[in-house]
Amino acid sequence: MSSAATSSAAPEAETSRSGAAFATVTALAGAITAVVAALVVGLSAAQALSLLGIPDPGAPTTYGLPAVRAIADLAAALTVGFLLFAAFLVPPQPNGLLDVGGYRAVRRASNFALVWACCAALLVPLTVSDTTGQPVSEVLRPEGLWRAIGQIELAGAWRTTVIFALIVAVGGRLALRWGWTPVLLGAAIAAMMPLALTGHSSSGGSHDVATNSLILHLIASAIWVGGLFAVLAHALRGGAHTDVATRRFSLAATVAFVVLAVSGVINSWVRVPPEELFTSTYGRLVLAKAAALALLGVFGYLQRRAALPALAADPGDRTALIRYAGVEVLIFAATIGLAVGLGRTPPPPPDSVPTPVEVELGYELAGPPSVARMLFDWRFDLIFGTLSLVLAALYLLGVRRLRARGDAWPAGRTLAWLSGCVVLLVATSSGVGRYSPAMFSVHMGAHMALSMLAPILFALGGVVTLALRALPPAGRGGVPGPREWLLAAVHNPVSRFLTHPVVASAIFVAGFYALYLGGIFDTYADSHAAHLLMNLHFLLSGYLFYWVVIGIDPKPRQVQPLTKLAMVFGSLPFHAFFGVALMSMNTVLGGWFYRGLGLDWNGDLLGDQRTGGSLAWASGEVPLVLVMLALLIQWSRSDHRLARRTDRAAERDNDAALAAHNAMFAELAKRDGEVRK
Repeated sequence: MSSAATSSAAPEAETSRSGAAFATVTALAGAITAVVAALVVGLSAAQALSLLGIPDPGAPTTYGLPAVRAIADLAAALTVGFLLFAAFLVPPQPNGLLDVGGYRAVRRASNFALVWACCAALLVPLTVSDTTGQPVSEVLRPEGLWRAIGQIELAGAWRTTVIFALIVAVGGRLALRWGWTPVLLGAAIAAMMPLALTGHSSSGGSHDVATNSLILHLIASAIWVGGLFAVLAHALRGGAHTDVATRRFSLAATVAFVVLAVSGVINSWVRVPPEELFTSTYGRLVLAKAAALALLGVFGYLQRRAALPALAADPGDRTALIRYAGVEVLIFAATIGLAVGLGRTPPPPPDSVPTPVEVELGYELAGPPSVARMLFDWRFDLIFGTLSLVLAALYLLGVRRLRARGDAWPAGRTLAWLSGCVVLLVATSSGVGRYSPAMFSVHMGAHMALSMLAPILFALGGVVTLALRALPPAGRGGVPGPREWLLAAVHNPVSRFLTHPVVASAIFVAGFYALYLGGIFDTYADSHAAHLLMNLHFLLSGYLFYWVVIGIDPKPRQVQPLTKLAMVFGSLPFHAFFGVALMSMNTVLGGWFYRGLGLDWNGDLLGDQRTGGSLAWASGEVPLVLVMLALLIQWSRSDHRLARRTDRAAERDNDAALAAHNAMFAELAKRDGEVRK
C-alpha cells in the first residue's frame, strides 16, 4: 500500500473508531435511562394505579411505557443538542454551507429525531393502554385507538410530537446551509411543547406556574444534556474548533443549570408541600432528582476547571473534556430516567378541593378588579415576566460595556427600552396579568399593551444597534459569534420579506381578526398554551410593525417616510373596525369558559366584552401620538444630519458645489442676454 493511501486511511479509521465509541456511549446512556425509569415506576406503580382507580394494564404498559418515554426524552434532548451545536457552537464555512462538524451534527440530529418520532408513535397506544387500564394488545385495534386518541389529551400530544419530530428529521436530511440550523433548532424545541403542556403540571392548583416552570425546565435540560453529547461526539472525532465549542457550551450549560435549579424548585414547590418531601414517594423522588442535579453541577464545575484551561493551552488536548463529559452523560441518562419515574408518580393529593376558578386558572381571585388589585395583586409570569427582566438586564449590560470603553449611548433609548420592559412585566405579571384570563376586558387591555405600546418602546430602544456596538466582532479569519449571527438574522431574505410594509402591516392587523373574529379565541379560551402563544404573537407582530415604522436599527430594506405614514394611517381603521365589531357582537366570545368560572361579580359577560371592544377601539390613539412624535423627531434629526454633512463637504472643497451652482446660473444669464441681443 502506498504512503498516500495509508495517510488517507488513517483519518477514516480514526473517524470510524470515534463514531463507534460515541455509539457505544449513546447506547449505554439509552439503556441506563430506560432501566432507571422502569425501576422507579416499578417501585411506585402500585400506588399510582390505586390512586388513579384504574385496573392494571399489564407489564408491557407498566414497565414499557416509562422505558420508551425515557428513550424518547433522551432522543429529544439529543436532537436539540446537536442542532444547537451546528447552529451556535461551531462555525460554518465562509460561503454559508455547513462545515464538517456542523454537517455531522445536523445528520445526527436527524437520526435522533427519527428515534424520537418512533418512540412517540409507540407511546400513543401505550398511553391509551395506561389511561384506560386495558392491555396494549386490546387498544391496538384501529377503530378504538383513533377514537381514544381524540379523547385522551396525552395520547394526542404524543401524536403531535410524532409529526413535529418527523418534520425535524426530514429537515435535518435536507439542510446544507447554516441558516437552516436555527430554524430546525426552534422546530425541535417546539416539538417538546405538547408534552410540556400535559401531565401533572397542567392540572391542579397553580398549574399556570407549574406549566411555565416545566417549559423552562425541559428547554434547559435539553440544551444541557444534548449539547454535552454533541460536544463529546465532536471531541471524540477530533473536530476543529473544539476549544471554541466547549467554551461556548460552558456558558450555555451554566445558564441551563441555573434555570434547571430554579424551575425545578418552583415546580416541586407547587406540587408537593415541604413537609411531605421525606414522607411521600413523590417527595423522595424530588430529593433524589435534586441530588442528581447537584452532582451534575459538581461535574460541570470540575470540567470547567480542568477541560477549558487544557483546551486553551492546547486545542488538541481533549483528554480532560472526554473523561468528564463521558461520566457526566451517563449521570444525565440516569437523571432522565429518574425524571420520567417522577412524572409517572402521582403527587400528594391537595389538602382541599380546588374551586372551579382554581381548576381553570390555577389560582384564586380575591374579588372584582379594582385599582388596588390591578396595581398590587401580582402573580409573576415565569415566561414573560422573566423575559422582561432578562431583556432589561442584557440591555443595561450592553450600555455598561459601551460606557466602559468611553462610548456614549443616548439616555432616551435606554429609557424607552426599560419602559417597554416595565409594560411587558405589568401586562403579564401584575393584577392585569392575574385577571386577564378571567375577564375579556382585562384580557383585551393586556393585549393592547403588548401589541400597541410595548413594541413602540422596544423599537425606540434600538437594541440591534446597541448589540452590534457592544458585541466584539470576530475579525478576519475569526470564528463567527453573536455579532455575526445578529447580522445574518437582520440581512437575510426572510427578514427582508417580513419587513415589507404590506407584509408587516398584514401580520400586525390580521392577528386580531383571525384570533377573535375567526373563532380561535372562542375555541381555546381555556388553554394556557393558547394564551402564551397569543401573548407572543402580539408582542412579536407589534415589534415587527413598529420596527419598520419608527425603528432606529439597521434593517434589511429601507422604507420611505411617506410609506411609513401610510402604514400607520392604513392600519388604524382596521383596528377601529375591529373594536366596533367586538362592541356590536351579540354573542360572547369564550362565553362557555367565562360562565364555567362562576364569578358572580362578572355576570354581564356581553357588557364586559363591549368594554374590551371599546379598549381596542380607543387604544390606537396613544400609539398614534407616540409614533407621530417619534417620526417628527427622526425626520428633524435626519434633516439636521444632512445639513451638517453638506456644510462639512462645503468646508472641504471651498463650497465648490455652490460655486458650480452659481456659475451655471451665470452662464444661463449670459446666454439669455445674447439671445435678447
